[in-house]
Parts: sequence; structure tokens; C-alpha cells
Amino acid sequence: MPSRFSGNAMNYHWNWGIFLQQVQAGEETYLDWLISGLGWTVAVALAAWSIALLIGSLIGTLRTLPNRWLAMAATAHVELFRNVPLLVQLLLWFFVVPELLPRDLSLWVKQDMPAKEFFTAVICLGLFTSARVAEQVRAGIQSLSRGQKMAGLAIGFTLPQTYRYVLLPMAFRIIIPPLTSEFMNIIKNSSVAFAIGVLELTFQARQMQEDSEQGIETYLAVTLLYFIVAFSANRGMALIERRTRVPGYIGGAK
Repeated sequence: MPSRFSGNAMNYHWNWGIFLQQVQAGEETYLDWLISGLGWTVAVALAAWSIALLIGSLIGTLRTLPNRWLAMAATAHVELFRNVPLLVQLLLWFFVVPELLPRDLSLWVKQDMPAKEFFTAVICLGLFTSARVAEQVRAGIQSLSRGQKMAGLAIGFTLPQTYRYVLLPMAFRIIIPPLTSEFMNIIKNSSVAFAIGVLELTFQARQMQEDSEQGIETYLAVTLLYFIVAFSANRGMALIERRTRVPGYIGGAK
């Protein structure tokens, strides 16, 4: 059957009711597919963001420490995950890493691991984004004046306490705008998970387009759903930024 994308666009058969129609092989509607895909997209993005924020904060902090070896190890993490394309990393995690594990663990991962595709996508996307978050955290810490660190040490804080109670709270307030961009990016980047079979929004869109041949309606709806989720994340982060802003703070020189 020829695709409805072929030929003159003026002859395209629009059908906005397609979302309420049942799929060709099953009792679900196409809308059910998209809602399910949206749920998986949000789940992958939020789980990966938790990993990215936790590991990225740690790595970014380590990059600012006076200990050369810790800083070098953190830098290696950033360079590794930042300079390899996300899709390549995903395929490596899914196909190559299991082969490098001990035999019994490898067999479990390949054959018995529950939700293997989901957890692989979450780990890969989380580590990939953690390198970008680490750079934001490092920049935020280094943007603070040296006096803040010296003041923390002067009142008796240890170096870890100075980071915990003085530097990091200020640094995170400064970097909320770039972190907002990373949060939105992780939502959009979750679309690569379709490559290993995660039934997220892009996967369901491709499946719907092939099943219904209503590609324009399908991808317009998916575009709208991605926009709504990313815009909601943007507004949520903007609210956090307003509530945590330090009045009158611009930042001092190092």
C-alpha cells in the first residue's frame, strides 16, 4: 500500500479522528499508544535526570577540589561521556557491556533482567547528561568569590562542610537556568531509547504511523506532547529559580 506521504500534499487524506480509532491488530486505540509512550518517556527522563543530577553534582564538585588525582578522574568522566554520541553510548550499553560482564551476570542481564531496555536507557542517558551537569556545577562553584570559601574555613568548617553549607547552596542557585536546559534536553534525548525497543513516545509514533499511515497527524500530535512536557519542565524550574534566588546577588570576582 503506498504511503500517504507520497504524491501531492493537497491530496493528503486528513483524519484527525485517527487517535480514537482502534489499532489494526488489537483493542487499543492509537491514543492509548501515544499516552503509553508519553508515560515511558516521562519515566525514562525523570529516572535519568535523578542519576544525572546526583552523579553530575559529585563529579562537578570533584573537579574543583585541590586534590589533583580526584580532579583528573572527574575530568576523565566528563570527557568520556561528553565526547561520544548518545546513540553510540546507548548501543554500547545494550549490546557490548553485557558481553564484558562475568558469565553468570552476563546471562542474567541478557536473558532474565526485568525491563532491561528501560534500565539500560536510564543508565545511559543519566551518565551522558551527568557530564553536562558536572560542567554546570563546576562553573557555578568557580563563579563564586574566593572569599566565600575562605570564610567557611575561617569559621571552623572542614572543606567538605564548606562545600556543603557555603559553596554548593550558592552554586546551585546560580546554575538553575542552565540546569533547566539540561532537564529539557534529557526529555528530548529520551527519544533515542526507541533504538533498543523502549516503548516511549517516538517508538509509539513510528508504530502508529506505520499502522495507520496517518503520519502528519501522528507527528504533529507527538510534537505537541514533547512541547507540553518540556515546557512544563521549563516552568517548574523557573518557579524553583524564583523561590531560591538570592536578592541582589551578582557574584564576585575570584
